[in-house]
Amino acid sequence: MNITITDDDAIVVMSLKTILEASGEVSVLGTGHNGAEAVELFKKHRPEVTLIDIQMPVMDGLAAAAEILKIDSQAKVLFLTTFSHNDYIVKALNIGAKGYILKQDFANIMPALRAVKAGQSVFGNDIISKLTTLVQEDKDFNYSDFGVTAKEEEMILLVAEGLNNQEISDQLHLSVGTVRNYLSTILEKLDLRDRTQLVVFHYQNQK
Repeated sequence: MNITITDDDAIVVMSLKTILEASGEVSVLGTGHNGAEAVELFKKHRPEVTLIDIQMPVMDGLAAAAEILKIDSQAKVLFLTTFSHNDYIVKALNIGAKGYILKQDFANIMPALRAVKAGQSVFGNDIISKLTTLVQEDKDFNYSDFGVTAKEEEMILLVAEGLNNQEISDQLHLSVGTVRNYLSTILEKLDLRDRTQLVVFHYQNQK
């Protein structure tokens, strides 16, 4: 299978490339060290699987995965990270990643790549143990899971009520420019294109 590998640790990248290619099943089309490079690698190579870390400079893996899936909604992204934080896992699921495994679970990287290439969703053992809890948490929707602040959530509620930027500005005593900047940040955090999608997202996730 053809893949790309992106991790900010050059030693990890080269080790993975060497080990995976030695299997005889994998061809590494390119490697990168930050999320922006991961996106460029995807554009250039269109790999069967994008293997990517989360915490990286320039652009993190979650943001990169979101960009890749905007380019091609059928792209297969597999996160390989040392972090099993719940908010990372929830965001990865919401983005549409095909898998999330931990570097510590090294023996399962190759099987995970095979499964993801075949269209399956794959989560490491440590992640699977959390999924039931995370699904329940997802039902009890909380904007903070996406890094949305209380002020940003207040703005989302006003947008959902149909207020335009000027009306929100008047109500919150902020400049229109500040409101616009807040909304841009909110859309980025929720991986949405515009305020219409924001309204739909809000009402879909009401308890």
